[in-house]
Amino acid sequence: MKFIWVIGLLLLTQQTVGTGQLTIKEKEDTLAVVDKKEFLLPIPGSEVINQDKYLRFLDQIEAKVYEPAVNAKINHNGAFISEKVGHKLYKEKFTELFLTSMFRQDTSIISVPTLPVHPRVDRDLLAQIRVKQIGQYVTYFNNHNQTRSHNINLATEAINNHVIFPGETFSFNKVVGKRTVKKGYMRAPVIVRGELSEDIGGGICQVSSTLFNAVDRAGVKILQRYSHSKRVPYVPPGRDATVSWYGPDFTFQNNYSQPILILARKYGGSVNIRLFSSDDIEFEPRKVPSASKKLPEEVPIDSTEIKETAN
Repeated sequence: MKFIWVIGLLLLTQQTVGTGQLTIKEKEDTLAVVDKKEFLLPIPGSEVINQDKYLRFLDQIEAKVYEPAVNAKINHNGAFISEKVGHKLYKEKFTELFLTSMFRQDTSIISVPTLPVHPRVDRDLLAQIRVKQIGQYVTYFNNHNQTRSHNINLATEAINNHVIFPGETFSFNKVVGKRTVKKGYMRAPVIVRGELSEDIGGGICQVSSTLFNAVDRAGVKILQRYSHSKRVPYVPPGRDATVSWYGPDFTFQNNYSQPILILARKYGGSVNIRLFSSDDIEFEPRKVPSASKKLPEEVPIDSTEIKETAN
């Protein structure tokens, strides 16, 4: 990288590192205050910058400066919420400023230079692709089963507003992430008959199964989909998509020429997933049987019945 070459060139010079401290600031915030001499190699009679130490320092500053971009989204009332541009450390420029300051004979201050980080999805794009509904599916569950309902809501929110660009592959496990207590997922002491007993994240498979049927209705290319070993009652036979963090995933590819938008929401005791795109999309819908509105049978489990962990 360019900044490594800059350091390499300076290693050949006989300049003397200045005294005093070096302060790194981002606007009004002080990110670090260091002694310039800290960055020298312990070589008697020589003042050579320790590249490894500098690069570690650079990583620390980069982590403090980085602010991710935020995609535009559509809230539950249908209103558009604009995107936010993030920023990251302009490492090459920072290195130039750092090295210049190192050789000044006084205390120095560096205002960190940044580069913009643009979101993948902006408001204009959402407005263009929230036009034509190309797929929808609804499944039902017992909303009084609080832990399972809670997990379903978390997973639904995780896929909501996700945009799949042409040629891109959607992975349920990648988008939703690992289902852990830290992320708010709970062990469901009561599960739907036929579902695998799970340590954390019971109910997630209902979300993935609902998504599968919505995607299939839209004629999208399914890449990876597995059924439970036993029938689950919230979708018709053979229409489920089981997922587990250390096991099966549900994946599909946008085989159309336009982006696809997922809008997913839990309404009381139902999961409603809709797929949208632009008016220009030419899609081939498939016939998919609807889910029964009858609430699926539930069974209690205990710790001895757990078959999977961290779904």
